[in-house]
Amino acid sequence: MFKKKLTQGDIFLIIANLVPVYGVWFEGWSAVEAFIVYALETMIIGIITIMKMLLVTFFRGKDTWYNEGSSQQVSGLFFSFFFILHFGLFALVQTTIFSQAADITAPGKGMMHFFFHWYEYINKDIGIMLIALGVGHLAKNFMPFILSGQYKTAPMMLLMFQPYGRIFIQQFTVILGSMFLSFGFGKGFILVFALAKIFFEIAVDFGGIIEQSMTKLKKDSGKQ
Repeated sequence: MFKKKLTQGDIFLIIANLVPVYGVWFEGWSAVEAFIVYALETMIIGIITIMKMLLVTFFRGKDTWYNEGSSQQVSGLFFSFFFILHFGLFALVQTTIFSQAADITAPGKGMMHFFFHWYEYINKDIGIMLIALGVGHLAKNFMPFILSGQYKTAPMMLLMFQPYGRIFIQQFTVILGSMFLSFGFGKGFILVFALAKIFFEIAVDFGGIIEQSMTKLKKDSGKQ
C-alpha cells in the first residue's frame, strides 16, 4: 500500500533524514555517529507513540483490547505499559546488535551498554541530528494526530502497533549499516541507507496496512 501524495509532515521528515547525510558528506561528521542517531531514532518513535497513547488515555480512559478472537475494555495505561515492555525489547535487540556489529561499545562495558547508557554517546553532532529527527517525527506523526483530533477516535491497539512496520525495516538497515561500518564503507552506505529509509517511511502507508489488520481483527472478534 503506497501513499499518493506527500504531506507537510513527510517533507519535514525527508529533510530530517537528509541532515545526517549532509553532515557526513560535507561537514566531516562521523558515519558511525550518524548510524548511532538512526539507532536512537527507534527510541524517538517509541516516545512519540507513548505520548499519543497517554493523550488518548487522558481523554478517553479505556479502549478495546483484542485477543484471540475476544475483546474487552482495558485502561489506556495498560496499553502504554504493554507497549513500553514489548517495544523496549525490540529497541534493546536492535541497539545491542548494532553496537556490537559497529564495535562502538568500549571493551568490558557489556553487550547492552549502549541501550542503557545511550546518553554517554551523544555529542554536538549527534545532538543536532537527533533534534532534526525529533522535529521531523513530531511534525509528521504527533502534531497531525492532535490537530486532526485523531486522539478522540484512534484505537489504542492501532497506535500501539503503528511503529512496528517501519521499525522492522529500520532494524534491518541499521544492522546492515553497522556491518558496512566495520569495513569502512559508512560514508557511501549512509547515502543509500537514507534514501531507502526515506522511501519506506514516506511512500509506504504503514498506518493503512496496520489499520487493515485491525479491521480484520475486529471482524474476527465479532464472530465470537
